Amino acid sequence: MTSEHWNPENLPTQEGKTFVVTGGNAGIGYFISEQLAGAGARIVLASRSEQKAETAAASIRRHAPGAAVEFVRLDLTSLTSIREAADAIRRHGPIDGLINNAGITTGGRERKVTKDGLELVVGSNAFGPFALTALTLPALAPNGRIISQTSQATQVVKLDPANLQSEHGKFNFFRAYGYSKHAVLAFAFELQRRLTAADSRVESLLAHPGIAIDLKSPRRPGIIDRGRPSDYLTALYAQGKERGAWPAVRAATDPNTKGGEYYGPRRRVAGRAVRVEATAASASEEFGQEFWRQAEKATGITFDFRA
Repeated sequence: MTSEHWNPENLPTQEGKTFVVTGGNAGIGYFISEQLAGAGARIVLASRSEQKAETAAASIRRHAPGAAVEFVRLDLTSLTSIREAADAIRRHGPIDGLINNAGITTGGRERKVTKDGLELVVGSNAFGPFALTALTLPALAPNGRIISQTSQATQVVKLDPANLQSEHGKFNFFRAYGYSKHAVLAFAFELQRRLTAADSRVESLLAHPGIAIDLKSPRRPGIIDRGRPSDYLTALYAQGKERGAWPAVRAATDPNTKGGEYYGPRRRVAGRAVRVEATAASASEEFGQEFWRQAEKATGITFDFRA
């Protein structure tokens, strides 16, 4: 059992460890990076924009003096970029934690595709992390952790495994987003099953941030400056993004966590990071295997658990 007295403001030392945080230059990913750096970890920011990553790195160093922060270019809409990023990440190894945080959270009414022809939301949020994880697995430390960031959208959107890429019916962004987060859950749980079967000590865990908004977050110039108008509608029950980072940070650093566990806010949308339950459809072994089949077909990439 994990302790529910976890203190996110007094993390165990992460000196000598390296964490890759996708989307670590903005939002929740930024605060995950800042908090891990504050505990002594070396951070690799994996994101599309080097300029934004430089701004984030400077901010992290201001709030965690002496922090080691590096950059790897990553565009989850491109399998070519993912392969190049994985090559770069392997050169930073061994990696103690890969935090798959980046993803698309907003969109329009039209179905769009990635550079490789995959539905954009599922392609970026689920197939992209699948590919990146497969290609960086050899660089994981023997007891490394893979943290997948999901969402409570899975509680609202009913899963349709046969339409994961929204190829049938009228496109709906929120439904596509929900599908992508069902897929993230399936990936993380199936990954843990396969790691266990391979007698690997690498662990796969999950996190969700609840509802985390800019308006209630500490200001970080050039990264988080002010809230959006929609933030005022959720401010009464939401939390800041620094708190939204806590579940992923706990999953990455709590020495008492175990592979296959899932962390989120105590009050669902806000609060301390505690262990939570996943949607049954997402967590099922049946969907886990189906997602894995679709992901391998979509990306052309397979895992090698012998490495």
